[in-house]
Amino acid sequence: MTGTIQKTLLIRVDASTKIGTGHLMRCLALGQAWQDAGGRAVFLIAIEVPALGSRLRSEGMEVVHLPVKPGSLEDAAQTADFAQKIGADWVVVDGYHFGADYQRVIKERGLHLLFIDDMGHAEHYYADLVLNQNIHAHEGLYRNREPYTRLLLGTRYVLLRREFLKWRGWKREIPEVARKVLVTMGGSDPYNVTLKVTQALQQVDVDGLEAIVVVGASNPHYQELQSIVQDSRFPIRLETNVTNIPELMAWADVAIAAGGTTCWELAFMGVPSLVLILAENQRPIAEGLARVGAVVSFGWFKHVSIADITSTLSHLLFDKKRRAQMIQCAQRLVGENGVLNILKELDRIKSA
Repeated sequence: MTGTIQKTLLIRVDASTKIGTGHLMRCLALGQAWQDAGGRAVFLIAIEVPALGSRLRSEGMEVVHLPVKPGSLEDAAQTADFAQKIGADWVVVDGYHFGADYQRVIKERGLHLLFIDDMGHAEHYYADLVLNQNIHAHEGLYRNREPYTRLLLGTRYVLLRREFLKWRGWKREIPEVARKVLVTMGGSDPYNVTLKVTQALQQVDVDGLEAIVVVGASNPHYQELQSIVQDSRFPIRLETNVTNIPELMAWADVAIAAGGTTCWELAFMGVPSLVLILAENQRPIAEGLARVGAVVSFGWFKHVSIADITSTLSHLLFDKKRRAQMIQCAQRLVGENGVLNILKELDRIKSA
């Protein structure tokens, strides 16, 4: 960012058991980069999750509660009011409950708007910039847009938090037999797919197997999972409110994950991953990564049995060659400059 005056980024995003935490966590990456460039990042949130609010504040972010129905026109109007009040240089909006009218209200106030999107879910796009960081992103998703709307599409714009960027250039060792398994089903996991995966792990016959199961701040099944872990026949650590996820990914030989934004983090860290689809918006991510050989996709979680997970994982643990190929494919996709590429675009438009 140019100039000496501290610039302000307003981020409008929500997280919950239903929404998940991926939208908020990728926005945190943008907020961190904005801070690192000397700016001020403010999160405006309608759905309060105390653990996530604490995480944002620990990162030096300002967090403000917005008492409105998420995604409503009142939400848009109050967001615009707040942006003007604090002199925001940019408004960032991320979530499927924000549509065309929401964007229009923001733009009618003369504000600069970055809209983060995954599926082309809005009927029309009024934002200055539309960001889709996914492998399946293409211009056809955004045919209905304003003439001035620019598109940032593909994995060169993947939002990685600063804790991942510390691992630039790190090289993973690939053991003959993989024994360390990381399980992460996202920040909420409303259907408790983590339980199914943990049960599948109990059937894996590999000497020295150990696992870390990451449970998000919005997960309602912690107590049940704790009971299962305590009765495990091999060591399983249950971790919640994790702030050192890159270290856990570096520790792991293999991951079993949901098909959301965590996939890009696993790809950057070179973790061979088995992916379950927990929500429809995760399907194109999982299928796109599987097509290029970066992951193995199980498909929709309800159609996958415990035996399926056990069998596929067992084969991968013993298949060093395939794990090496998956690592190579994944790390080709995700670079370290995604957030910086986005900041350059924000600065270019604001300075025009």
